[in-house]
Amino acid sequence: MFYHLFLELSDQISALNVFRYITFRTGGALMTALFLSFMFGPWLISQMRVKQGKGQPIREDGPARHLIEKQGTPTMGGLMILASVLVSTLLWADLSNLYVWTVLFVTMGFGAIGFYDDYLKVTRAKTGGFSARFRLALELIIAGLAVWMFTILGDDKLSNALALPFLKDVLLQLGWFFIVFGTLVVVGAGNAVNLTDGLDGLAIVPVMIAAASFGVIVYLAGNIRFADYLQIHYVRGTGELAVLCGALIGAGLGFLWFNAPPAMIFMGDTGSLSLGGALGAIAVAAKHEIVLAIIGGLFVLETVSVIVQVISFKMTGKRVFAMAPLHHHFEQKGWKEPTIVIRFWIISVVLALVGLATLKLR
Repeated sequence: MFYHLFLELSDQISALNVFRYITFRTGGALMTALFLSFMFGPWLISQMRVKQGKGQPIREDGPARHLIEKQGTPTMGGLMILASVLVSTLLWADLSNLYVWTVLFVTMGFGAIGFYDDYLKVTRAKTGGFSARFRLALELIIAGLAVWMFTILGDDKLSNALALPFLKDVLLQLGWFFIVFGTLVVVGAGNAVNLTDGLDGLAIVPVMIAAASFGVIVYLAGNIRFADYLQIHYVRGTGELAVLCGALIGAGLGFLWFNAPPAMIFMGDTGSLSLGGALGAIAVAAKHEIVLAIIGGLFVLETVSVIVQVISFKMTGKRVFAMAPLHHHFEQKGWKEPTIVIRFWIISVVLALVGLATLKLR
């Protein structure tokens, strides 16, 4: 909104030309989302405590200490994140950009699915939400529509192609299969972040690190001069997604204030599913799907640990890990929660640096 409002006035007031710059509006979105989270976070937490009573149900097959330490903590803190991201993006982004609307569609759509799942868990006082198949079907529909839109928005050469990191001018033309591939990336990212969200502050910081990394990537990929200099594929219009990435960072910082150990509120599926979906959608839009697997490598490790555990137990009756996902394995090994969380943050930073290195190492 600000972009369109002040752009018209920039001829009369030259100082308003700063609203033309994506970097300025990204900073504005970040600070706005942070402010909104700080302002409305306490109110949301108090409301969730009253309405939810016993808070988020704690899985009985998880670490035993969670039943004592985390019992009664309210969930659905993702509403704080979603509201801050939505308002900040609408205020600071160029609303004529369809990439922005498409990523918002995924973010809010996945958030709605997660909210309904959280609602059922709280009202039923059970750790299971609604049908996993139905939930997955909804995610696939939302992600599929978004990826289809990306193929329409992209240039003919790029619309159905997969770019490979470390290799310049290399594109794998996937045809219609790209929609299937991109859909799986978005859905996979959403559920990977969801699996990672098991300890106070564990998921939100890696999400912010990934959002910051992709903020840089979309800004460069959406700028023809920078893209040409770095020899990455130029994707017209994706630069505006940096504003949305800024909103994700600001909302994440605000949420972390209340989610830092011991957490006052959990983000729940409302937050984790929507944040992961947003990152997946941004990666597909910018043609950096494989780089997402590097930058979001922590989420990949958590997901793989669950897959390996399930396959191993079904085939051999034995477990590879003491408990899955991976962070619970280390809990069972005696690591303290802050130790696990901070070390996982460090891993996320290292992986983000490796992912960003792909922009230059070609």
